[in-house]
Amino acid sequence: MQFSEGQTVVYPHHGPATVVEIFSRTVKGTVISYLKLEVHDSKLSVSVPVASADQVGIRAVLDASSMDALFDVLRAPTVEEETKWSRRMKDNQEKIKVGDIFTIAGVVRDLTRRHDDKGLSLAERDLLRHAQGPLITEIALSLGIATDAAETALHEALASGAVASPAKASSAAA
Repeated sequence: MQFSEGQTVVYPHHGPATVVEIFSRTVKGTVISYLKLEVHDSKLSVSVPVASADQVGIRAVLDASSMDALFDVLRAPTVEEETKWSRRMKDNQEKIKVGDIFTIAGVVRDLTRRHDDKGLSLAERDLLRHAQGPLITEIALSLGIATDAAETALHEALASGAVASPAKASSAAA
């Protein structure tokens, strides 16, 4: 990926950031190019070697077709999940750590539907709020809308999706 100053990118663990500078540093006799990123929500400043940007997961904001795919994930059927809340919590935390926006969307989808159906533990409610943040920000940036409108779009997509997976529906009918 090519980077330019002023470009908005997504850093998986921190969210959207602006490339404020591209600079070089000499490390052990080797000149290395770095991106200086300023994270939007926290004003945190992060320097990342340009050569490692893909490995770290720095990517462009989703385009229109990727945004359609994201909304498809939000509307998709709920997947089977662990019944014990502590294992479910751990699984979801690990999925969120990966930083993939589509995986995060799946976690938000499943936790939201579980919340509406059976309720969530306090820790899971906190995790859901934490996981919604990157999605709302990504939707707002990609569609060029305010965060309130992005949050509304997220909740509308979640509400319009299937509530149960085919396996759950067939076992409920039996």
